[in-house]
Amino acid sequence: MSTNKETVQKYMDAFQETDHEKILSCLTQDVIWEMPGVYQHHGKGEFDKEIENENFTGKPKITVFRMTEENNVVIAEGNVIGKFKNGDVLNADFCDVFEMENGLIKKLVSYLMQKK
Repeated sequence: MSTNKETVQKYMDAFQETDHEKILSCLTQDVIWEMPGVYQHHGKGEFDKEIENENFTGKPKITVFRMTEENNVVIAEGNVIGKFKNGDVLNADFCDVFEMENGLIKKLVSYLMQKK
């Protein structure tokens, strides 16, 4: 597995454990996290605030189906299951596009589709 894919896997594992320190260790200082039409966060501080979104409770279950890499871009496809504080369940497929720099995540664009 390449360094970039190892970083993305470490990030996914850490996110599933809600391990802020480990997640942040995978990022550049000026990281950008975008979910088109929903938000765009700049820097580790804003990224950190989104790790434990106030609408959710508990830890998410993340399953990665496939990772593909070309140049310094890793694409991870998978599923995430989480529980909203109001009792609803998030069961969504995702496609995350990671732009890498020196083995760290410089930009993440997350596409999410809720399953019915």
